[in-house]
Amino acid sequence: MRRPLREKEKHTPRPDHRYGSERVSMFINYVMKRGKKTVAERVVYDAFDAVAEATKEKPLEIFEAAVRNVGPSMEVRSRRVGGANYQVPYEVRPERRLALSMRWILSAARAKKGKSMAHRLAGELIAASKEEGEAIKKKATMHSMAEANKAFAHFAFNRPRRKTR
Repeated sequence: MRRPLREKEKHTPRPDHRYGSERVSMFINYVMKRGKKTVAERVVYDAFDAVAEATKEKPLEIFEAAVRNVGPSMEVRSRRVGGANYQVPYEVRPERRLALSMRWILSAARAKKGKSMAHRLAGELIAASKEEGEAIKKKATMHSMAEANKAFAHFAFNRPRRKTR
């Protein structure tokens, strides 16, 4: 007889050493390339310093506001029903919302040209906290796609998700 599936423990990164925040630590991990964590830390902390200098507010509050503003509430997933593919709108889980918002902020900062990565990231964080910028445009696009395909919402049958081992 098979063993019952156990709920898998969620891995949470250690809080970063400057702000004591797990989200900042996650963001540093997203910024990191080729395992160079100290470089990623320097980029994020320099960006936070630039945010503090530009806005005269706490950079952690700006970061939290940016992540909150960019996180989408709806997304579309492709689903095959009767030989046709439909873009079905789904609600976004909180963990995925956080991951998408961090990824979009980072990709918007990387897409810019010119200044150092820290300055581009700082600019994108400030813009996202004011509900402006490329990451916010991406969220708006996602929401408009979900709104346009609302007619196919009945294809999103809510079967219980399979628990991971």
